[in-house]
Amino acid sequence: MPRYLATSALLLMVLILDSCAVNPATGSANIVLMSENKEKEIGREEHEKVMASMSVYEDEELQAYVEEVGNALVAVSHRPDLEYKFTIIDSPEINAFALPGGYVYVNRGLLTFTNSEAELASVLGHEIAHITARHAVQQQARGGLVGAAATVTGIVTAVATGSGYVGSQISEVASIWAQTGLSGYGREHELEADSIGAEYVVKAGYDPAAMIKVITVLKNQEDFNRKVSGSGGGYHGLFATHPRNDTRLQKAIEDVARLEGNAITRTDDTRFRSELEGLIVGQSKQSLRGDARNRYYQDLLGYTVVFPPEWEVVETTTTATGALEGRGEIRIEALRLQDNLDPRLFIKENLGIENLKRSEALEQFRLQGHTGISSSAGVDERIAVIYMGRRAFVFRGHAINADEADEIDEELLGVIRSFRAIQRGEGNGAEAKIHFVQASEFFDFSVVAQQSRIVNYPEETLRLLNNYYPSGNPKEGDWIKLVE
Repeated sequence: MPRYLATSALLLMVLILDSCAVNPATGSANIVLMSENKEKEIGREEHEKVMASMSVYEDEELQAYVEEVGNALVAVSHRPDLEYKFTIIDSPEINAFALPGGYVYVNRGLLTFTNSEAELASVLGHEIAHITARHAVQQQARGGLVGAAATVTGIVTAVATGSGYVGSQISEVASIWAQTGLSGYGREHELEADSIGAEYVVKAGYDPAAMIKVITVLKNQEDFNRKVSGSGGGYHGLFATHPRNDTRLQKAIEDVARLEGNAITRTDDTRFRSELEGLIVGQSKQSLRGDARNRYYQDLLGYTVVFPPEWEVVETTTTATGALEGRGEIRIEALRLQDNLDPRLFIKENLGIENLKRSEALEQFRLQGHTGISSSAGVDERIAVIYMGRRAFVFRGHAINADEADEIDEELLGVIRSFRAIQRGEGNGAEAKIHFVQASEFFDFSVVAQQSRIVNYPEETLRLLNNYYPSGNPKEGDWIKLVE
């Protein structure tokens, strides 16, 4: 072999060996291109992006409690020397994610669906395991971050919280690393995080069976959401990647439960109930601060929509028109829905528009609709119709500046996609909050739901929040979450 080829081969081998590192959580070899110091540096930088683009839930006592549970798991983890930071994101979406270097985030919406400290520990343990096993770093080494970001752009995660609220957290967060964490790392890494997380849970003194319980309640939520909206969506982690009765996961948890020298000591949920008492369910006033300046509320018709920055709104009893001089405008009109037509047929038969370009169905916030571009005399008009209750809301918008037609159309489409019903907790309304009670002898979800603050599907949502979906009632003395 020529000397230069031998030298090249040797250099290549050195590079490969330098890129291989032992996974601190599994002990297996992983190909990574990043030192731990670099991992921490990226974590700090991406954390700043997350904080700049997402709202933090302001509850010091609950924050301290989540940190306490999280640090109990960190202490028994494979990388206890990292400086972990736990953050509660003020979002009703059911999700959690982690960044390299020790940053863990859990949404307020996910907390509302946990029913014990052990279930909370299961969620945090799963995210900590992503960090200790360096899953994000491995994804980056394989070039997976760019692909994941392209995949998740524009994704809307549907959440059955009872408020009907649906967010777009993945597409809104300003960090590609966070986008990847929110969307998940694939079945093998998620299962690995489940197994490692269950190990941390049991070593910290919790019952690892709680992981199965929290999977069940969130799988029920996902099934219900698919039933009422036609689409799934939920927490990326142990819930999105596994069937309800995943035998591999069950075996992993059974194996962890048999670890020697460990005992279930953390079984008192008094503190858990105390800290989650008063937790907001659904949309909160605080989380609206980011778009409050541009969010328009039509109280009479019960809808809200976000207009682009600096657009002015002129309204009548049944219409609202947003416009910016020299740029574009869009008009929203409410019409009585006489027939149960498909939204596309409504545009054709009621608006007289036959041929739509870029025609697509709309499914948002449990609402159905359709949109597309209508061309007449060389002028393009963005058309949409969305059904809400017994009304059809018709959108007609256009660009004033033809040179920016595509960019302006994206803004018009953004207005349409932001349309939803006004929920409790918005404007001057009171926020809906969790309240724990002990069930009486004759407790019945169907009866309690009649007095609930939950706007949409109150009985189903109460059952989902308490893991009694689709049927069943608690025993006398059992603790139950109500929404008041």
